[in-house]
Amino acid sequence: MSVQAVAAPSPARSRLWVGAGCALLVILALLVIAVMAPLIAPYSPETQNLLGRLKPPGFASRGSVYWLGSDELGRDLLSRLVWGARVSLLVATASVLLSAVVGTILGMVAGYLRGAVEVVLMRIVDVFLSIPAILFAIILVAVLGPGLTNVVVVLALTRWPRHARVAYAQTLAVSVQPYVRLARFMGAGMVRVLALHVLPNILGALVIVITHEFGKMVLFEAGLSFLGLGVQPPTPSWGAMLSTGRDYVSTAWWIATFPGLCLFVLVLAANILGDALRDRLDPEQRRG
Repeated sequence: MSVQAVAAPSPARSRLWVGAGCALLVILALLVIAVMAPLIAPYSPETQNLLGRLKPPGFASRGSVYWLGSDELGRDLLSRLVWGARVSLLVATASVLLSAVVGTILGMVAGYLRGAVEVVLMRIVDVFLSIPAILFAIILVAVLGPGLTNVVVVLALTRWPRHARVAYAQTLAVSVQPYVRLARFMGAGMVRVLALHVLPNILGALVIVITHEFGKMVLFEAGLSFLGLGVQPPTPSWGAMLSTGRDYVSTAWWIATFPGLCLFVLVLAANILGDALRDRLDPEQRRG
């Protein structure tokens, strides 16, 4: 009796999954910090102490300890980082979900109906994709005005074509499968076919896109806030803190350094997790 050998996972793939586990823990930790911000932050993010302005990490003033230093108005940097995590994660999550829903529905409809609907929808997608995303976002924010809700809407309008393109390509491949043809032959309508037969089979590719887009949304929100077009003061935002910190790099390095590190860690974790999901869910990657 022969025993069939089972191929062991490669060291590179094992390291990828270890990194993905760490990345997931980082994202979950930041999510907990964002949700529990009122309980975790040592002080109010808007409380000013002009006698304690531009103090280095660990400095104590008037009974307050600035563990990560203070900004130009004497506000506790740690508290503002904690509350800023809520803004970044809220904007990124809401904009990704909104763009994914809109893009997926339009992409599946175009791939399923074909014909004139396909031509019109995919040409609209091509027009949106031909415009640089950050430039398009800046123009839309300038028209709609800054603010949390507007930033979410703008980012969703900017990135939905990416989801539509993937959903369209995947729907084209799935819609010709025998089980989809049988469902249509048995009288199933478009909504039923797309919801029960197409969407479950393209969900893996969509999850990969959503994970990578999450990191991009974090950077876009930070970029808009850095330019003064995102969340408005006094609401703390990592991008706005970076914008303020650039004026004090030589005298108060901590104001820009810690928000930059938070952005770096969050985006890196999202990209590592996205790479691991692509390795797991993409058949081409698994064969490779």
